[in-house]
Order: sequence, then C-alpha cells, then structure tokens
Amino acid sequence: MTKINLFVCMGSACHQKGVYQLRLALEQLLADSGLEAQVELKGAFCLGPCLRAIVIKVNDQLILDVNPDNVAQKFTDEILPLLAEVSR
Repeated sequence: MTKINLFVCMGSACHQKGVYQLRLALEQLLADSGLEAQVELKGAFCLGPCLRAIVIKVNDQLILDVNPDNVAQKFTDEILPLLAEVSR
C-alpha cells in the first residue's frame, strides 16, 4: 500500500507561525485517527502562499491559514476529507 504524503511547509513564514508545534499536533491527530500507517507527514520547503501561512498540502490541494490553535478543526474539516478522497 502506498502512503499518502501530507506536506507541511517549513519555510520561514510558517516557521514564525508555529509550524513545529503544529507538526506535533498533526502527528497526534493522525495517530488518534488511526492513520499513521496510511499517511506520511513530510516537511517541505516553501509551498507558496506565505501570507496564508501555515500551509499544508495533500496531493495538489493546499490547506491555508493553519495554526496550532485551529489545526484540530482544520484536520477534521479539510484534511480528513482530502485524505479520504485521495485514498479512493
């Protein structure tokens, strides 16, 4: 089974917005959802829209304005649906 890549921008704007705390939260959310075997969390250099940092990418879809305070909601509302779509 091929893993789904979930990229998290590690560029300077995202770094300043708390990407390292966000990464830890995402790891926990993936584990809590039982998805750690299907999803590989990867760091990426700048993903583009720095004014909308922190940026996450699943396939070609960007998820914008993610931060440590809203990551759980973004995970539920935006990331999980994309992961389900990609895994079909």
